[in-house]
Amino acid sequence: MIRTIRTPIVLRGLAAALALALATPSPLRSQTAPPTPEPPVFGVSAATVLLDIVIRDGRGRLVRDLKAEDFEVYEDGVRQTVDSFRVVDRLPVAEPEVNAPPAKAAAAPAATPAPEDAPPHATAPAVVAFVFDRLSANARDMAFKASQTYTDRGHAEGDLVGVFGIDLALRTLQPFTSDLEAVRTGLKLASTQANTAFAGGREDARRRADTIARSEIALDGMQAGGEGGSTSAALLASQVAADQVELSMSRAFDALERDQQGFATTHALLAVVSGLKALPGRKTIVFFSEGIAIPANVQEQFLSVIAAANRANVAVYAVDAGGLRAESGTREAREELLLSSQRRLRQEEQAGRGLPMRESLNRGMERNEDMLRLNPESGLGQLASETGGFLVRDTNDARGDFERIAEEMRFHYVVSYAPTNDKLDGSYRTIAVKVHRPGLRVQTRKGYLALKPAEYILPVRGYEAPALAQLDRQPRPDAFPLHAGGYSFPESDRPGLAPVLVQIPGGTMSWSTDAKGAAHADFAVLVRILDGRGREVDRMSQDYRLTATATQLDAARRGDVLFYREAELAAGRYTAEVVAYDALSGSASVRSFALEIPPADAERLRLSSLLLVNRAEQLRPEEQRDTRNPLHFGEAILYPNLGTPLRKSMLPAVGFFFSVYGKDVAAAKSATIEVARGGQVVARTVTELPAPDASGRIQHAGALPLKGFAPGDYRLKVEVAEGRSVVSRDASFTVVE
Repeated sequence: MIRTIRTPIVLRGLAAALALALATPSPLRSQTAPPTPEPPVFGVSAATVLLDIVIRDGRGRLVRDLKAEDFEVYEDGVRQTVDSFRVVDRLPVAEPEVNAPPAKAAAAPAATPAPEDAPPHATAPAVVAFVFDRLSANARDMAFKASQTYTDRGHAEGDLVGVFGIDLALRTLQPFTSDLEAVRTGLKLASTQANTAFAGGREDARRRADTIARSEIALDGMQAGGEGGSTSAALLASQVAADQVELSMSRAFDALERDQQGFATTHALLAVVSGLKALPGRKTIVFFSEGIAIPANVQEQFLSVIAAANRANVAVYAVDAGGLRAESGTREAREELLLSSQRRLRQEEQAGRGLPMRESLNRGMERNEDMLRLNPESGLGQLASETGGFLVRDTNDARGDFERIAEEMRFHYVVSYAPTNDKLDGSYRTIAVKVHRPGLRVQTRKGYLALKPAEYILPVRGYEAPALAQLDRQPRPDAFPLHAGGYSFPESDRPGLAPVLVQIPGGTMSWSTDAKGAAHADFAVLVRILDGRGREVDRMSQDYRLTATATQLDAARRGDVLFYREAELAAGRYTAEVVAYDALSGSASVRSFALEIPPADAERLRLSSLLLVNRAEQLRPEEQRDTRNPLHFGEAILYPNLGTPLRKSMLPAVGFFFSVYGKDVAAAKSATIEVARGGQVVARTVTELPAPDASGRIQHAGALPLKGFAPGDYRLKVEVAEGRSVVSRDASFTVVE
């Protein structure tokens, strides 16, 4: 028989009390390996792949007289059957081609008329987004002159055009409009917008590195001659060490700055692509940039831009607004490689004489890789070619190239086929298009990820595709333990705040070992939130690429993985679908749970979800409490119990936690705590609530002793009253011996 709880179940020092009672292994904390590039993806229906294609001859002229039998389409090297063929032709009929060849050249063949049963997008107006990256004054002038080609000769009645600028955020300079004068104004505004100035200290760092290299050569000579202990050698060694410190600082700041630039650009491009995806047919982005910074940290996000553009049927035309450069874009990388080679030779000589190496070779090689990614031909070229556009470079007058862009906006072929491989498993499928007529250049996308069509509110990243595919498997996979939950914390400034947590117990994911003994894991966690109609309203994910040494592997296997994100949702009922996908083994587990966000009235009392606390982790001295994190309480971080049964032989008490909000929250002086089993109340008590904190909320934590509870299922309920306003929340738990 369960006895009534006689003592108040409030616990002020929750962090200290629960540290012993609720101790469990910490979440896995391991070094993240550099992301491996994922392939791009573009839209595919359940039975058909649509592909738009531009064909040009050896002189760069559009080829407009091809028929369905002229095309061959291959997927993963296997020829596919072309089911439908369309010609999208919006070029002026009575006028010559925009980029017509000189009079002495043969005229281009006449356009093939579009079939009468062409889809609606075949005759829809063009949709164009002009996007201006951070540009220097000369680059802005060049970009504006090139864009005038569209306003002067490329615009057609009904075209929808938007103008956007990228700085540290995306700026809308002209919303999408068919008003040509408004477009001209937007483009002019883009050409006059100043941008945030970055330090750009790479040239200074390179000079310093060269100085260090010369000093090291001199120092090596002194050491080889037995003069290492002389005053001159000691002074030179000290200077080299000081220069190395400054160089390291400069390069560290430069790396952080390049990450910032790269993320700002890719985030902005993702936003534009996401906005365009709802429109039918082929869309065009003209992206003016002097080069995208794509260091290793930005690589995954950059590939997600390509993936999102291909899914949304957006062709990106990248224009290197730096124009005709006096020096090659690879100059920095070449000089860095030369310095690295010289240092490597000196390192080998030092090792042969038993002298210590001053710098890791790997660090230098990582630097060289970053420099190669700064080359405009690298990032901009990949962005264009992977999405069916092309790169405009090495020119100060891009008007001719822009005329080609205008042509391709208005004329291309559309073919469709049903893949012979009909498994929508999220895997990457390469696409190759060939034409029977020799000497022609094919311009199209390079492949896709096989996913079931769905209305995704956010772009699908490459690593998300295999995880999303698991949601369509029947029965849903359950390869390893997986716990998940979501909660409501109606904060004053974020009434729809919903923390979501996913826990994967240690030892469940696969690890592989390379030839050097290092172990690697590669898995993804994804949470997809659906509204009452089954529509996606939010998606959160994390790609975990972990590495551990041989000595760290056992500890890594034991550590749990804890995924935490915060969604902000409107009031309503939701379903959260959770996937954990192990890329090494191809195995997965799927869970789902209900999530309710109650209406939040700022004038009335509000209560958060009632959390059962699995453990509390004391903040380290160097960590500061995050007042915006609803799970920070005092000097501790609270980790909820996600449905694990409470074993009372090992756990003397279980903690619980809730927050109270409202205009008159201070009037809420107490809370009623109640435990029921099978609909019958078995324990009840009233506990005092603390005063509101600086943000105006009341946070309360307590501990529920388990000694008197027989094994079984229980429901814990908390009720808070303020005047006539009463709110309550509950949570279920299971007790085992």
